Amino acid sequence: MSDLSVLAYSGGLDTSWCIPWLREEKKLRVITVTVDVGGMSAVERADLERRALALGAERHLFVDGRAQLWQELLRFLVMGNVLRGHVYPLCVGAERSLQAREVARVARELGATSIAHGCTAAGNDQVRFEVALRTVAPELGILAPIRDLQPSRQDEVDFLEKRGFPVPKFGAAYSVNSGLWGVTIGGKETTNTRESLPEEAWVRTRGAFENPRKEERHRIAFNAGEPVALDGVAMNAVALVEKLDALAAPFGIGRGIHLGDTILGMKGRVAFEAPAAITLITAHRELEKLVLTGRQQQLKDSVARMYGDLVHEGQFLEPTCRDMEALFTNTQQRVKGEVHVLFRTGSLFVEGVTSPHSLRDASRSVYGEAVGEWSPADARGFSRLLALPGMLHQRAAGGPS
Repeated sequence: MSDLSVLAYSGGLDTSWCIPWLREEKKLRVITVTVDVGGMSAVERADLERRALALGAERHLFVDGRAQLWQELLRFLVMGNVLRGHVYPLCVGAERSLQAREVARVARELGATSIAHGCTAAGNDQVRFEVALRTVAPELGILAPIRDLQPSRQDEVDFLEKRGFPVPKFGAAYSVNSGLWGVTIGGKETTNTRESLPEEAWVRTRGAFENPRKEERHRIAFNAGEPVALDGVAMNAVALVEKLDALAAPFGIGRGIHLGDTILGMKGRVAFEAPAAITLITAHRELEKLVLTGRQQQLKDSVARMYGDLVHEGQFLEPTCRDMEALFTNTQQRVKGEVHVLFRTGSLFVEGVTSPHSLRDASRSVYGEAVGEWSPADARGFSRLLALPGMLHQRAAGGPS
């Protein structure tokens, strides 16, 4: 009996090509595993399994990783207000470490000798997958035929069509990855820095700007920094993210293109759609402004950037991440309240925030209106003291005393 390889299967062109290639060229039995991190309907899951079996997989297994993804990672991206390059909420790459670990767990349970993935040599995912795999399952071999052989996407399509195998929906034109935190889309337009995607290439927000909708208002409740209710209805985080995504996507909220640095050190560009992620991070950030001190926010911002970098680079298992998560958790004790958001086509606007721990309500002073915590004389003395370093600098330079 030939050796067994477990393939991390997304259903895209690259991993679809891997199944028959591993069987024909490596003479391996193949079991495909999809770690569901959101973004798939029941129909899509069924279609994924059907195609995997049609391509020659011995079995296809699903792992529901949505709740685990939220608990281990996404809630900390919200707590940290993590946006890479101030734009990108780490839509899909964030869950690669989790997917790799779950695929490794299944591979061990099945007695596989290797794990295969469909990452390319140019992208970030090869690093994310392999760092995690080498950390948690160093005894298993790693097969990366797309990276090592570098077939063109058209070559992959031709290979599948020649054998009568099903070709994924987007074929060679676009690489689409979907998850709970959003969608990433790569195509010829993202290989340069000038073009945007055509409307038909977008997934969740397609047609939003061609068919403007009537504005909508929604309320998001947070407790200890995590979303707990939407429009007054309590729900678990996964359900809330999925519901909010469906509400915000038709307005085109969360659509963008991120230009930044890849793990390999080159500039990369990817289109993304993250309606729920952008809405939650924007709402959470405004609530924090009401309940955290300025120094707390500064510290969090600096730590959040490092946390986002480590997650982006596939270093989620680095112990430093646990230390930063502990900091995030500690800062969220008073991040409780409700955020009122307004959706308009192409626009997300925070209308207001309320919290029982409001630092604004705790003050007897009204900014720009009235003093309550100090006297006019205190204010005059404070201004003079604050100006003192500048006055001394001018005096030392020979300026006016």
